[in-house]
Amino acid sequence: MTERRSTKRRPRIVGVIASRDDLEQALRMRRPPDLFELRLDRLTGVLGRIETKLPELRAPLIITARHPNEGGSGGLSLQQRRALLSRFLTHADYLDVELRSARALRALLAIARTKNVRRIISFHDFKSTPSARLLVAKANNAKALRADIFKVATRTDTPTELGRLLEFITNNRVNVPLAVMGMGRLGAISRVLLARAGSVLIYASVGAATDLEGQISLKQLRALGFGP
Repeated sequence: MTERRSTKRRPRIVGVIASRDDLEQALRMRRPPDLFELRLDRLTGVLGRIETKLPELRAPLIITARHPNEGGSGGLSLQQRRALLSRFLTHADYLDVELRSARALRALLAIARTKNVRRIISFHDFKSTPSARLLVAKANNAKALRADIFKVATRTDTPTELGRLLEFITNNRVNVPLAVMGMGRLGAISRVLLARAGSVLIYASVGAATDLEGQISLKQLRALGFGP
């Protein structure tokens, strides 16, 4: 009798570069993650160095310039965020735009599609976790915008909030890949649990320190058996 093997792909690991120190550490990595995310809203002071060093990062790139209401730094306007994303689009493998910004940035998303840059449509809630039903509605909106991945990151301070994310990902009928994670008191355990439940991406800090409660480091993820 032959052993049946699971066909589920492991989640891809995303190392978040959100500071100059993160960038320098990423450049020194002998074992890079599957992807790097450039948080352009937090890197405005080192953009020139980033452009110079991009070929040395040795992993595909996600670019994002986060909306101020969804964790973005610097209070950047829509025009400023559009300019940052446009500047780095030719280097990107993925473009991450919030659901709330997607219609305003529709032209940029269309350009990304013509350049074979895949599109992540994201939703962040730093106060709580909405119901699974509401998350499904948002996922359908992202699908209508031709998202390649719908990313959800919400506050998970209680088992009830974490349960909503689990219900959302385990009952995915939207037919779009999901990247789902929690923040807050149960943020760290949520990332591991949701990755096991089918999240296609799991985000981690490049270094040990992070100001996002619940985010874990690449070193910690690898210790838990996540590669590469």
